[in-house]
Amino acid sequence: MAKSSRTSASSPGAGILRWLLGLLAIGIGLAVSGALVLGLALALAWPNLPALDALVDYRPKIPLRVYTADQMLIGEFGEERRRVVPIQEVPESLKQAILAAEDDRFYEHHGIDLAGVARAALINLREMRKVQGASTITMQVARNFYQSSEKTWSRKFYELLLTLKIEANLSKDEILELYINQIYLGHRSYGFEAAAQTYFGKPLREVSVAEAAMLAGIPKAPSRFNPRSNFPRAEVRQHYVLNRMLGLGYISPETYDAAMAEEIRLRSRSREDGPSLQANAKYVAELARQLVYDIYGDETYTRGLNVYTTVDSKLQQDAWRAVREGIFDYDRRRGFRGPEAVADLPQGLDTDELDTLLDEILSEHPDSDNLLAAVVLEASPERVVVARSSNEILAIEGKGLAFAKPGLASNASDSRRIRRGAVVRVYQGADGWELTQLPQVQAALVALSPDDGAIKAMMGGFDFDLGKFNRVTQAWRQPGSSFKPFVYAAALERGLTPATRISDQPYVLEPTHPGGERWTPKNYGNTYADSMTLKEGLARSRNMVSIRVLDAIGPKYAQEYISRFGFQPERHPPYLTMALGAGEVTPLQMAAAYAVFANGGYQVPPHLITHVTDTEGQVLMQAQPILAGNASARVIDARTAYVADSLMRNNVASGTARRASALGRSDVAGKTGTTNDSVDAWFAGYTPSLVGVAWMGFDQPRSLGQGEPGGGAALPVWLNFMETALKDVPEKRLPEPKGLLHAEGTVFFEEFPPGQAIASIGLDEDPLRDLLETLGVNEAVAQAPRSPLERIFGGGDQEAATRAQPDVPLQHQPAQPAAGGNSTANRAQNNSRDTWGGTMMVP
Repeated sequence: MAKSSRTSASSPGAGILRWLLGLLAIGIGLAVSGALVLGLALALAWPNLPALDALVDYRPKIPLRVYTADQMLIGEFGEERRRVVPIQEVPESLKQAILAAEDDRFYEHHGIDLAGVARAALINLREMRKVQGASTITMQVARNFYQSSEKTWSRKFYELLLTLKIEANLSKDEILELYINQIYLGHRSYGFEAAAQTYFGKPLREVSVAEAAMLAGIPKAPSRFNPRSNFPRAEVRQHYVLNRMLGLGYISPETYDAAMAEEIRLRSRSREDGPSLQANAKYVAELARQLVYDIYGDETYTRGLNVYTTVDSKLQQDAWRAVREGIFDYDRRRGFRGPEAVADLPQGLDTDELDTLLDEILSEHPDSDNLLAAVVLEASPERVVVARSSNEILAIEGKGLAFAKPGLASNASDSRRIRRGAVVRVYQGADGWELTQLPQVQAALVALSPDDGAIKAMMGGFDFDLGKFNRVTQAWRQPGSSFKPFVYAAALERGLTPATRISDQPYVLEPTHPGGERWTPKNYGNTYADSMTLKEGLARSRNMVSIRVLDAIGPKYAQEYISRFGFQPERHPPYLTMALGAGEVTPLQMAAAYAVFANGGYQVPPHLITHVTDTEGQVLMQAQPILAGNASARVIDARTAYVADSLMRNNVASGTARRASALGRSDVAGKTGTTNDSVDAWFAGYTPSLVGVAWMGFDQPRSLGQGEPGGGAALPVWLNFMETALKDVPEKRLPEPKGLLHAEGTVFFEEFPPGQAIASIGLDEDPLRDLLETLGVNEAVAQAPRSPLERIFGGGDQEAATRAQPDVPLQHQPAQPAAGGNSTANRAQNNSRDTWGGTMMVP
């Protein structure tokens, strides 16, 4: 019995032993498997690592430079401000500052600081968020090679392997030299030598301990911690580095005190960048870059090309100001929307904790020129305190709170309420700091010469840095009533005159098939007159008049006719909605089209670049623009351009564009445009010297709000620009061409004299019947189901069936030449092209 008892007692121990041995076997198996997988990964990945020659190649690439017509630099692409300095010439104070800021165990570890990783993990775990990283200098050199912010496991794995390869093949001093010469330090500066020149205007060997500490603090966040973009934050980071240098024994207490007390003097911007940054032409520079890249490919960024544009720096500055002010004015009319975001901002944070949180929050809300992002620390109806860093705290009171007052009211909605942690915008006005907001609406402005299509100024949006989408060239929007002049021009060539009387009564189009809907367009304001002249109809922008004009001449004819101005017919289906501007255009297209009126009837495709040179100044490409006056460029009758110009000058004198009369010039012509529900607001205006088009709307189409027509939203932008653009420019009028008759208080084409021109449309009498009889047109032909003037000039038999029908799917058809092979129409089609690329330049 005793033996049996001992055996049973030992059985549990044996079971535990077997269990432990099993776990050990599993562990060994997993370890072996892991080692095999790791070995396989290393075997596959190691040969694919880049050669170290690519890391030590310091050959600078010569950038692409873009200039205005008056040779002001407005853009550099592919540029690297890089000056190589051997490690022996690097001041000891800078080496120590870098080690203190980034990797104080650099000379002890082998590329991966395991102690640093553990320390960072414990700190981040304690804080429950990422507070400290564990990247070594060698790891940063490896990461810098890939030039990517991608955070995938495969990218991290390759960086880790490259770190080990660097450590295995280079000495510590060689690795530190790579870091000092290649790390990005903001403002296009690569390496500490270039940064010393950029920020302090001196060579690296001359920097003080205080300056070295400031430079060493930049790599953590080059865009936010450099002293040019955010000096208070750079100073906070500098103090951190100096404290670390003192704690590590790199500097004495006396040196520390002197460095903390030293006043940092930054290099003047003007010395480094000149007046080029004042041009605010980033949309221009980017478009020029795209055009050149289409030709030269990747060599664009290394060949040292110089691109000279047609843009005038002063006009570009005026355009930038006009667009920004126009958007601000609209935004303030619509009122305060609320904070951009609300972040969790605990009470009782120390300076370092506050700065870390502010950096995280504000990194998602970049500044927009003078609209600075800030985080609210405290808020009341009388006072709001905001912070951009622990050293940049602003108290805003009184008038500075006026705009944001609705967000400080006790009954403010949650989305509108300003409170601690709210992200807001601040602006320093004439009376001090103000609370404001970042506009959501967008605007575009383009100006060009009607003589040759040279683009003189272009603003593609509110802020290029917040989005590179260029609304001048890329936004396809409905033009609304700003498209009407092209329909009216087509009508002039079909026998209508400025005095043709047209019904303004409501227009109803019945459906042509079961289930269709009646089309009942309305005038703006839903007001109607009995009738009015064509001249009055355009000046007052009456939809009923425009629809009847288009119905009379035929939408198919109008679709063909507008192609002469450079429009794409397929984007303007041949229905009566064309009269209301229901097609699609870009602001650049509109500017080019209005230039045809401004120059007397010639299509001059827009162009942006005059010539391109190499580093030696040799011309590689030269523009050959089409000039107004060249017979091959004529696309409409000179008489049509002259009469249309007089109609639009009348629009400025007494119509919807009369606000433009504030310029005090007799040569200003133009047309407002507003789409349904004020989704798009336009003003297209010109003199024979300069064409300008302004647009305002939201990128995701929605209403601008009640009371925001083109004359109230877009015209002020255009007027603000033109007030300075046309200053000291002499007035100029189109000369009257031959072939016009003046009678009965209006003007007639000589082939449509009084008695033969169209006297009225849509009234009780039928002047068309009288005209048909005069011209001897057969009555049977007159009864064909076509638009009235198609009976005279010819056209498709299905015109009547397809001329309106908004409920019928759009039938995209290519434009055809006018009956009789109109030569100007054919020339227009031949000249139609991509107006800002391709054929713009020739070798």
